[in-house]
Amino acid sequence: MNDNGNLPAQVRIGELRSAINRIDASLLDLINQRLKIAREIGEIKKEKGRFVYDKSRENEVLQSLMAKNQGPLKPQTLHQIFSDIISACREIQTPIRISYLGPEATFTHIAAMDLFGHSSIYLPQTSIRDVFFDVSKGQSDYGVVPVENSIEGAVNHTLDLFFESDLKICAEKYLNVSHAVLSRSDSIDDIEIIYSHPQAFAQCRGWIRKNLPNATLSECSSTAIAAQKAFQTEKSAAIANSEAAHIYELQILESHIEDHANNITRFLLIGRDTPGPTGYDKTSIMFVISHVPGALYKVLEPIAEADINMSKMESRPTRHENWSYFFFVDFDGHIAEDKIKNTIDRMTPYCKYMKWLGSYPRVQE
Repeated sequence: MNDNGNLPAQVRIGELRSAINRIDASLLDLINQRLKIAREIGEIKKEKGRFVYDKSRENEVLQSLMAKNQGPLKPQTLHQIFSDIISACREIQTPIRISYLGPEATFTHIAAMDLFGHSSIYLPQTSIRDVFFDVSKGQSDYGVVPVENSIEGAVNHTLDLFFESDLKICAEKYLNVSHAVLSRSDSIDDIEIIYSHPQAFAQCRGWIRKNLPNATLSECSSTAIAAQKAFQTEKSAAIANSEAAHIYELQILESHIEDHANNITRFLLIGRDTPGPTGYDKTSIMFVISHVPGALYKVLEPIAEADINMSKMESRPTRHENWSYFFFVDFDGHIAEDKIKNTIDRMTPYCKYMKWLGSYPRVQE
């Protein structure tokens, strides 16, 4: 032992660090073994013509690990670590290209990364229409688009584009939307102008009124573009997600400034897949009905008679005929189930137009 008595502690730390090094080497070896097995599975899938992306299988893996976890690893950290490992395995099978409503660091980008991890190829698009176009032309394998917000309601442009497109819904993702004030400045007192998307302004009205009542509000097409402008402009700030601060080199002056804490946006994964049934699925359809009394009741009656839970119904003008509407309906079940297929078949004669938008794993909330 030396004079200050630190030697035993230093020796113990050295031993512990050596143990960590051995564990890290084992982890590295095991991850590489997993990648090799995943690559072999990918080759078998290609031979059988199956798609690589299998959300239900990935959910099964993550849920199994969550159940086995005894801590101290937090569930959120476990999910993040293994999502990235799964993403790397998927990437070694076939590189996946995902279009999303950009630019980088939008909430749609975050939702896409939550679905696919960090190892995939992400392609930002300037509009929701461009996301649909990119996937339909085969330039991307999948697209991620917002479809509704728990406070602001439906994203109508996304709903409208399903009429024009043959793409299917392959998965859904719910993302808790939280806003932060980002700036190059060190103090909120310096802020004279705030950049953000109109929805973000609407969701943070109370905080803005209380803390920056005299600031000029400048609307942008996305919160990510708002972060870019805040980086370029002195005495300005952006209301955006905190992830944008790291990407655009801004400071987080305030976090969680939204007026309602339970602010959730639902995103859809669109592509050409038809995911198989998992036993916990959702089916989406759209239809147009005739202008006759009781038409909507007759269309929806088979759902009730089959004892199927309908979780959503939204209407939109068709734009092709005055006072004619598309109805968008989500209900539990998969098109591969006889009950669901028979129900849709019973609904169809009462519709001027019927379209199946997809059956996909339902988010377990």
